[in-house]
Amino acid sequence: MFFSLIVKGGLVMIPIILGSIVALAIILERGWTLWKIRLDFQQFAQEIFLHLERGQFSKALERCETVRHPIGDVFKLGILNRNLKRQEIESMMEREGDEQIQYLEQYLGALLITIGVEPMLGFLGTIVGLIKAFMAWERLGTNITVSALAAGIYQAMITTAAGLIVAIPGYILYHLLVGKIRSHAQEMTYYGNELVDVLAKAREGGVR
Repeated sequence: MFFSLIVKGGLVMIPIILGSIVALAIILERGWTLWKIRLDFQQFAQEIFLHLERGQFSKALERCETVRHPIGDVFKLGILNRNLKRQEIESMMEREGDEQIQYLEQYLGALLITIGVEPMLGFLGTIVGLIKAFMAWERLGTNITVSALAAGIYQAMITTAAGLIVAIPGYILYHLLVGKIRSHAQEMTYYGNELVDVLAKAREGGVR
């Protein structure tokens, strides 16, 4: 049944199916990446801050290296350069954070293009199917039958449905991924600023 629908959809179904595979692969890959780096930000940050307040910088760095989340690299950079001016530390951490977020956003541009193109491919299939139907009507004239029109009408409906079936869930999942990444970025920014404050207090207290 499923295969017969694909065949009736015509050649336009080929790029639609390929696009669905690409979209699914990106969604699964990015979803797995975000799952792997899940972290209790507050708990992690409190552990780091406690080590810093006690002057245990080596332990803080070791803890940063144990987490898979990008915030570990951001914190590590800040701690290693704790003797620099506050503005310099903030700039370095901000650049590192931006690079880490760019990594998390990898392939999302391709995903957005794919889910944007899918319904247009479906509409293209609709036009091609209708052209086929009208050509059959023109060729057979008054002898036209429903079966003669069926191929074109099938293609018109199937390709439109296929394009939307891929695009709608893809669009939803894309925005869920983007929302999750933005949440990570906000947490990194917030706790990054907290780290700079803790480092400044530690330096003022003579802890190096």
